[in-house]
This record gives sequence, structure tokens and C-alpha cells, in this order.
Amino acid sequence: MPQSRPFAVLALICVLALPAAIHAQPAQKPGAEVGSDSDIPAKFAAPKDGYDYERRVEMIPMRDGVKLHTVIWIPKAAKDAPIILTRTPYHADQRQRGEKPTLLSSLTLADEDYVEGGYIRVYQDVRGKYGSDGAYLMTRPPRGPLNATRTDDTTDAWDTIDWLVKHLPQSNGKVGMIGSSYEGWTVVMALLDPHPALRAAVPESPMIDGWMGDDWFHYGAFRQTNFDYLHSQTVQKGAGEEVPRGARDDYETFLEAGSPGAYAKAHGLEQLPWWTKMQAHPAYDAFWQAQALDKLAAAHPSNVPTLWEQGLWDQEDMWGANHSFAALKAVGHEANNWLVMGPWFHSQVNREGYALGPFRWDGDTARQFRRDMVRPFFDEHLKGGPPANLARATIYNPALNHWERFDDWPLACQSGCAQGLKPLYLQAGFGLGFDKPPGSGPTANGGDAYVSDPAKPIPFEPRPLQFSDTDAWRTWLVRDQRFVDGRPDILTYETPVLTQAVKIKGAPIVDLIASTTGTDGDFVVKLIDVYPPDYPTQPELGGMEAPIATDIFRGRYRDSFEHPTAIPAGVSQRYRFALPNQNYVFKPGHRIMVQIQSTLFPLYDRNPQTFVADPFNPKPEDYKKAIITVMRSAEAASAVWLPIVP
Repeated sequence: MPQSRPFAVLALICVLALPAAIHAQPAQKPGAEVGSDSDIPAKFAAPKDGYDYERRVEMIPMRDGVKLHTVIWIPKAAKDAPIILTRTPYHADQRQRGEKPTLLSSLTLADEDYVEGGYIRVYQDVRGKYGSDGAYLMTRPPRGPLNATRTDDTTDAWDTIDWLVKHLPQSNGKVGMIGSSYEGWTVVMALLDPHPALRAAVPESPMIDGWMGDDWFHYGAFRQTNFDYLHSQTVQKGAGEEVPRGARDDYETFLEAGSPGAYAKAHGLEQLPWWTKMQAHPAYDAFWQAQALDKLAAAHPSNVPTLWEQGLWDQEDMWGANHSFAALKAVGHEANNWLVMGPWFHSQVNREGYALGPFRWDGDTARQFRRDMVRPFFDEHLKGGPPANLARATIYNPALNHWERFDDWPLACQSGCAQGLKPLYLQAGFGLGFDKPPGSGPTANGGDAYVSDPAKPIPFEPRPLQFSDTDAWRTWLVRDQRFVDGRPDILTYETPVLTQAVKIKGAPIVDLIASTTGTDGDFVVKLIDVYPPDYPTQPELGGMEAPIATDIFRGRYRDSFEHPTAIPAGVSQRYRFALPNQNYVFKPGHRIMVQIQSTLFPLYDRNPQTFVADPFNPKPEDYKKAIITVMRSAEAASAVWLPIVP
């Protein structure tokens, strides 16, 4: 339909005006958004008038000028309040549930008791991580042969505490430190030269000796799960990720990679300085010895009251608290040191502690620790409160499902304890008993053999397995061992059904006499509680083979941890090492079992069973089958020595 003339003229006027309107728009910078304003303000500050706390962020200067990112939570009602400090490599800004109107809802579950007690809570990034300046070094060595600078985490803790007590007028000038794992390591570092204001310390599952039995090795066997930790912690300053995977099953991934060195090279980990340092020090040489904090703490014992915490099934740092407490006791410095061991996985004290794997405890044991032990401990030493009334050692008894208090720990040991150790011997027919094998007769010179094949290592948990499966990782030390029943490369010894209780309170000692056709090899020993087939109290535990204490020992270190030697093929050797501490009762109706094997893969690297100079980088042809023979004769009696008490 044709348009009318007035309408056409109006349309023409509008068209002619359009270019002028366009040119009238202000010039726009390249890449800028349309419009002069953004819906995102440069800074948003939520009103906090009704909040019951103040959250401050400070960059605290160290003696060398480096500044450390520090988050301070101060109750508004605080007056003469003590300070609790945690130094962390795990992002101080994230150690919270959020910034909510109340401090109780803002801080973590583990902080609830301190909030209720009116404490000032402080988290700080260690140097070089997240918001802190400086260079990050994995568990930075103490000043000395491995650290020529004038700073370490001892001085950083000292300088931090000094700043806090001078710049927080709400405080009473007293500081306590607490932290788990790496954070526990920072607590122990502070104890080597404590600031006068540091009045109480709680190292929880602290990383103390990375070679002997904490994160990096166990008795020389390398823990491959830490490739992920190394990658996530040192590839960048902030949060990182695990090593990328090409398969769902880590058993397959590490088996196809070959050696630890080959795996690291394939993923570019040779660019990471900490990995190159570890590769250069596979044995327990001066590099590791100079960083062993149990030895350093005993050489420089502090007068700071210290409460050491350990999980009975800590899958990451099983060595630290136990051996630090023992080392201080050995030099006569136990008066201001206490030990708590609970039925927990690593750092479970900061979570709920109702259960571990299939085991259910009598209440929230982690809450009991925080409320009934840590809080009174801090109240006594930081507030002048009533005595905490801690026993020298407070240890959960998982079999009896309650806490037990001891004036000393352990109650039974090789020497210096009220009770000695009692050998539980390997016997003919895969028996296990307290009677020594006979010195004559058809079973006098017996032994049992298995073939260890590096091409078919025994998994440490059922396949498919993934290190990223947090629940499986936290509970593998209490995994029912029936999943490996029937494997020909495991020797299994068992007592008859017990008619009376067997109580152990201390660290069992493995004492194997064994030969191998190879020139190196590993020995894994598991002390197991076998439940009755029918267990009405908790039916799913019926027949369970519950591991009580497990560890691995690399054979090349049988004579010296510092100077490894080849195993003479076909010649019996002694392999003696301690299993983790336990406070346990094998009940009547149960059996005691001991399992012996040579692999726990891929958690621990495969021993090639050929002695090589560099155990991180064996060649494919170095991996060979070996026949391992464990002796059980009167002249060569293999046993697990148990810390049995009446």
C-alpha cells in the first residue's frame, strides 16, 4: 500500500537526523563497554554495625622486611583477651565459614570453643604463599647448614607474636599456637626459640620427620601420593590442582609410568625445586636429619607447655607427635609436655569425630578433645584459669570405645618401661603364638615363601583407586583386609580364637628374619584384629580383618638409614622396625593376625628388588621378580613383639 506524503516527509526527516545523532555520541575507548558506568562497583562494603566482631587484615613486617598476610578476628567485647595463632600455607583468608554477623558462625568448626571463650583468633599465610610476601620453601629448613639466611619459621613466628601483643590493645599479651599437619610443623618451629609471650602450644598431627615416617617416606619407601600435594602446593603461589590424570585408576597410571622419576618427568615436575631436592636425597642423610624436628626439639627443649596430638590411624603424619613426645621424655623434659592420641584420620580433630570408616565411637571424640582438653589447656596457660587436669597421656581405646588416662606412655616397650615386649611368633602351618618355635623336629628349620612380582604389586586399597577419593584415602588404614585374601604374594599368620584379652599399650616391633633372591626389597607388616564371624553388636563387622597397625620398611636400610647397602641374595637378614603406637584390646573370641607382603601400591613406589644407586629412577630391566622366604625356626624366629600389659 502506498504511503501518504506527510508520513513520508516525517520518515525522511528522521533518516536525515540519524547520522547527526550517531556522531553526537561521545568517543568510546577501544575495548570499553557501552555506557559510562558498570553495574559492578569498584568496591563494595557491607554494613557491619551489628556484627559482634572486627575482622582486620594486616601485613605484619618480619625482621628482613618481608610482610606476611595476617587475618585477625577480634570480638567486640574483647578485653584482656588471649590470642590463638595459626600459621598456615593453606590460605588464611579461607580459614572461615564466611563473614557473617556473629563470630561463632563466621569462623570454623574447630574454632567454636575459642569463640565461646572470648579469644582473639589469628590466621597468617606463611611467607611466599597466598597474600604473604617473600619466597616460599617447603617446610623451610631452620637456620643453619640448610638455611644461610637469618630468617626461618621460628623467627617469623617470633616476629608475628611480637607484633600482635604490641598492636592489639584488646589482648592480655599471651599467645597460644595451634595447627594441624603443616600448620603443626609451624607450631613446633616456633618452639625452637619461643617468644616470651608464647605461653601454650598444641601441635596437631605435626609434620616432624618427612623421611622416617611422615609425609614423604616411611622407612625409606617413597609415598607417591605426594606428587599431587607437591604439584598443588608449589606450581603457583595460590591454590593449585593435582597432577592431571589420563586414567581413572591410579594403580594403572603409576604402573604404566614406571618409576617415580619417570612419572615426575612425564608431568614436568622436574621444574619444581622440592622434587629435585628429594631426588638428590633418597637416603636419610644430613639433609633430612637436619630437619627432623623431634631431634631439634629435644636438643632445644622449650618451657612452653605443649599438648601433642596424634591420630591412631593418621594416614599422612603418623610419626611426628609420638616421636616428639618420646624424644622430649628421653631428655628428661616431659614435665610440660602432654600427649593425646584419638581414633582419627589425619586432622580429623578439626572435624567431627563420631566414626572412622566402619567404626563408630562413643560420641564426637574430636569435639571431646577440643572442648575437654584443648580449651581447658589454653584457659589454664593463657587466662590463668583452673588446671586443665590432663593426664600425661590421654589415649582412646578403640576396642573398648572410651578414653583412657595414663601417667606415662608407653606402658610397655623394649627398655625403660614398666613392662617389656612379648614376642608373638610366626609358627608352622601359618600359625601365630607366644610359644617360640621348637629347636628340633620336622618344623625346626621352617620358613614360608612367596613371589613378589613388581609387575603385579598389591594395591593398598581396592581398585579402581584414586588418590583424589578423599573418603577412601582417609580411611585406608582401617580397610577390611579381606579384599586381598587369596593373593599368593601375601603371607598370613593367625592365632587360634583368643580365650582371654590381649592388651597392648605402645608400639609393636616387627622382627623378621628373611631372605630374598633379589638384592633389595620392601617388607610390609600389618597387625590385624580378626572379628568373630557373627558380631551382633555391629553385624557388618562380622569376620572383618581390621588393621590395627601397618607400616613398610625398605630393605636396603636394614643396617643404616643413612648408608644403604645391597641385600646379599639368598642370605637371611634381620629387618626390625616399629609399627605405629596403639592402645588396643584384642578381645576373647577374636583372633590376632599378621600379614606380610612386599608392596602397597601405588601409595608407595615399587621396589625394583634390584639394588640400584638411584631408587627414584630404576630402569625397566631393574624390576625383577624375587622369592622372599620368611623364617620361623628356633634359630631364626620371626616375630612381632607386642607391648602387652596385664
